[in-house]
Amino acid sequence: MNIIGKNKIWFTFSSILMGLSLLALIMWGLKPGIDFTGGSLMRLEFLKEKITNEQIKEALSGDLGNSSGELEGIVISNSEGQENVTIQAVGDKEVILKLKAMDEKTHQATLNKIKEKTAEIQKDLAVEGEELVSETKFDSIGPSIGEELKRKSQGAIIVVLLAIIGFIAWAFRGVSSQINKYESFRYGLIAIIALVHDVLIILGLFAVLGHFRGVEVDTFFIAAILTILGYSVNDTIVIFDRIRENILKKGSGNFGKVVNQSVNETLVRSINTSTTTLLVLSCILLFGGQSTFYFILALIIGIISGTYSSIFLASPLLVWWKQKRG
Repeated sequence: MNIIGKNKIWFTFSSILMGLSLLALIMWGLKPGIDFTGGSLMRLEFLKEKITNEQIKEALSGDLGNSSGELEGIVISNSEGQENVTIQAVGDKEVILKLKAMDEKTHQATLNKIKEKTAEIQKDLAVEGEELVSETKFDSIGPSIGEELKRKSQGAIIVVLLAIIGFIAWAFRGVSSQINKYESFRYGLIAIIALVHDVLIILGLFAVLGHFRGVEVDTFFIAAILTILGYSVNDTIVIFDRIRENILKKGSGNFGKVVNQSVNETLVRSINTSTTTLLVLSCILLFGGQSTFYFILALIIGIISGTYSSIFLASPLLVWWKQKRG
């Protein structure tokens, strides 16, 4: 396959994807979860039947306090119409509620309101002395902790990218001695460009999902991004390693031909590895719980994008850059 000779097709396709992703980020941005903004998370299990999301919101829209009105009600929607309460289904009988930060008194009042609403709706199923709703988890994160998590997440990604450049530059130092003194750094920078391509596509996708489906990004999303960075660069290094072997054996006289041969020699390996990984992730996506759905979705999109960029973007960029540098 003449992959290197058709680099304009791959560059155009990647540019379109990156442009659309960047446009989505500029227009809508990512919707941060309570991990980054601060807030409270409640996980509830309905022992009989789960009531609907609208019924839960109806229970929370009233006054949470007693007759003296000590507690304010939860504001379901702000002035812009955006909901302050996110309800996420987990299995058949569990839900996760993400709300604004609350103290313990408001937390208990919120839980009681949901219990009262459930008892009202499921009065035919209720047994005297039996709970219809059980709280299995409650977490509260302050805004300062959310900002700290955001800074640490950004720092982790930057450290990973710098470490990748340094490692590739060191690992491919043999290529530098064959071509020029700093050639190995070119390999590292191109691997980073491919990673930026992969991450930008995922960010654009989640900007669209956040705008139209209310999907939030949290620490699981950051974990998915870091996982994709590792997986994608692994694919790229396998191809670059074969390029290095062929250069050391045959020289770099016809660099484009050497790179194209190297890509073809590793093509089946890259596709087979990604396909087997995607089969496992697809099963988890289809049969796993709702709580991991978007984490797995990010991994699937990242692996597809990472496999494409390693084959059709990183290697052609290597040849294109060398040609431009003469």
